[in-house]
Amino acid sequence: MPTRERARVPPTTYEELAPSAKAAHDAHARVARITNMKRTLLHSVPAFDALMSWYTLRDAVQPFLGERLTALFAHAVSTETDCLICSTFFRRLLVQSGENPDQLVLDPWESAVVAFGRALAVTPHGVPDEIYDTVASKLSQEQMVALTAFGALMVATNVFNNALGVPLDDYLEPFRRAGARRE
Repeated sequence: MPTRERARVPPTTYEELAPSAKAAHDAHARVARITNMKRTLLHSVPAFDALMSWYTLRDAVQPFLGERLTALFAHAVSTETDCLICSTFFRRLLVQSGENPDQLVLDPWESAVVAFGRALAVTPHGVPDEIYDTVASKLSQEQMVALTAFGALMVATNVFNNALGVPLDDYLEPFRRAGARRE
């Protein structure tokens, strides 16, 4: 995989933002960190709004998966798509909660949810029935829809970061997996 010396679309600065983008920035900054990905998305407020719906889906999934399994699922999707930013972001969450992301201990349910995330990242046509059925057997249809949409939005976020070469945020650098690609 080729590496880039610079982002294809550089993150914006606050001063460069249009008034509508400043409003989106300010509203989001009240609830979450403004990262390089978000500063890049702010070139287009509709794109920013679309991918920031990730938070709404996360909040829908977390009550039935729990915080840890939600992070494991998102990490699995991001690792499978080789998204440096997102996989490192979730590595950070796992490390800060006392886990070793390279030696996770998963029970059968967690393994099934992680496998579902990995399968979504590879190809939604290739989700094996046994993986889907294991996850779906414990969740309602509403929960399966929310989890699948969350995974799809995670893939979209990963595609965005990978395609545009969004640079890794400095605060994530200490959590980069050994040997992870450089942007």
